[in-house]
Amino acid sequence: MRIAVFNTKPYDRRFLTEANAPYGHDLHFLEPRLEPATASLAAGHQAVCVFVNDTVNAEVLETLAAGGTKLIALRCAGFNNVDLAVAARLGIDVVRVPAYSPHAVAEFTIGLLLAVDRNIPRAWARVRENNFALEGLIGRNLHGRTVGVIGTGKIGALVARTLRAGFGCEVLASDLYPDPELEAIGVRYVPRDELLRTAGIVTLHCPLTPDTRHLIDAAAIEAARPGLTIVNTSRGALIDTAALIEGLKSRKVGAVALDVYEQEADLFFEDLSNEIVSDDQFQRLLTFPNVLVTGHQAFLTEEALGAIADTTLRSAADAEAGRPLANRVDAGLIAPAR
Repeated sequence: MRIAVFNTKPYDRRFLTEANAPYGHDLHFLEPRLEPATASLAAGHQAVCVFVNDTVNAEVLETLAAGGTKLIALRCAGFNNVDLAVAARLGIDVVRVPAYSPHAVAEFTIGLLLAVDRNIPRAWARVRENNFALEGLIGRNLHGRTVGVIGTGKIGALVARTLRAGFGCEVLASDLYPDPELEAIGVRYVPRDELLRTAGIVTLHCPLTPDTRHLIDAAAIEAARPGLTIVNTSRGALIDTAALIEGLKSRKVGAVALDVYEQEADLFFEDLSNEIVSDDQFQRLLTFPNVLVTGHQAFLTEEALGAIADTTLRSAADAEAGRPLANRVDAGLIAPAR
């Protein structure tokens, strides 16, 4: 199958090429993102492969269909960037990678929490300047603290289990479908509002839906315990950035660790070190000493990239052979966390 692979980085090309050996697809790697201005590059390709920040709206889909594309292969779990209804109308199948390596994101979540809670980035920066003073680096133990986990799918469940069994935290959880295995080790499911009022740390692992958009907003921050620590490795728009900044300024929010940002599409995955970034809210976030931001890298492990590549190319092979698509996304589904 001829596949136009948009928005590729060197690591994408490496892992997709390695995984393609048993499938033999004709992979055409493209650096630009998929958007209305670039969709015509896919003409003559039966499939396009895209990532989380590519645009697959109605205009793009119409162009793809006119060029002969029959398959959209997302090399990620989330699909909120795809107009599924239009894809279905045009006869374009959409597949994704539902579970590539939940351990990768879960482990990174714990890493972010420890880093921001114990001031590790600030300590590292000081030592590089031969400053070994400890003033201002006082952290807190995780052991015995109350942590709220919003969303206990594959990733959230791993985070909850690690915090409960590994660090001895009191773990509260919120999910439409409680996990009996987590309950068996002492994780307690409570309503989301109660979790946000009670927990000293909140980590987000839920889908981005109309119900969860800006889940962390001004009202949630106002109702939270003073000094709340927030970790988000799921979807940027779960947090109202303006409200978060106000919470940091008022000191109601004590620390923040983010691997995602609601306006990340124009920032993340690119080297902008020689550019002027015009996103004032993002730049304001970076001024706080108790905020840690990484560029959507929680998924970035060798194991996860290999699994993403294999699952994506296997789906393309199934589509080409007319086999059932195990990872097909149907119109009307809720876009999950990555």
